[in-house]
Amino acid sequence: MANAEIKIFDIMACDVYWDFEDSRMPKETHKFLVALFPTPDVVAPEMIEKIMGYGPGGYEVKFSNEKFNNETLNGWFYDPKIPNYWYMINLPTGFMKEGEYTIEITCKDGAVVKKSRMQKSAPSQAMVSSYLKHRQKILDSFSPSKKNPLKAGSARKNIKCSWKTLKDVDNHDAYYVYRLAQSSIPKEFDGNNLAWFDNIYTQRLFQNQPKAGLNRGEVIIETELKPNTSYGYFVEITDGNIAGDANICIFQPHQFFETP
Repeated sequence: MANAEIKIFDIMACDVYWDFEDSRMPKETHKFLVALFPTPDVVAPEMIEKIMGYGPGGYEVKFSNEKFNNETLNGWFYDPKIPNYWYMINLPTGFMKEGEYTIEITCKDGAVVKKSRMQKSAPSQAMVSSYLKHRQKILDSFSPSKKNPLKAGSARKNIKCSWKTLKDVDNHDAYYVYRLAQSSIPKEFDGNNLAWFDNIYTQRLFQNQPKAGLNRGEVIIETELKPNTSYGYFVEITDGNIAGDANICIFQPHQFFETP
């Protein structure tokens, strides 16, 4: 415990096309995200004094050192499978300017760690354009969903979720991140309590899968889900399966289904 220290694993500072339904957020947003290396036996947020994000023209934002919630859209998540903490803040002030962005963590012991990346606008514009051109076709393809429910008597383990990709509809390469949680409306979806997560980032870095998530149009939910329960999922589209490579994330509308 005495040797625990805060180290940055990777960051995101990128555009987000916010296509969640019934949201107060505009469509064109951006986010900062910083993932930490594991700190065994130590609660990382208790070691941190503050976290700041910086960008071109004196731009700066402050992360909350509280658990992330859907009201503030700011705070930390904990992934028990790795196990590590990561922080995210979603901002409603449009897409980012091109240039260098830095996330800096100041620890309570005085240590300062930071990491930077360069944001480019062209990949973001191209992917959003492709998505909007074929949006309805993509949304209609999600299964299971309210439009395409599970059949009566379906198994509750190894459920296949599928959708059309930008490669299918527009020959546009992209990566796909799937998250599932017990929920019946978007506000109930809790990223700190996922039932299933297709983590392409760990697949890429730790499982020797350099193309993890590339043009992925389906996942198999290996966890057995609860009976007679509503689940929600959303599939994020992005242009990189290494966090720091991403210039754009598209948050597609949540899909919901009931288990038998």
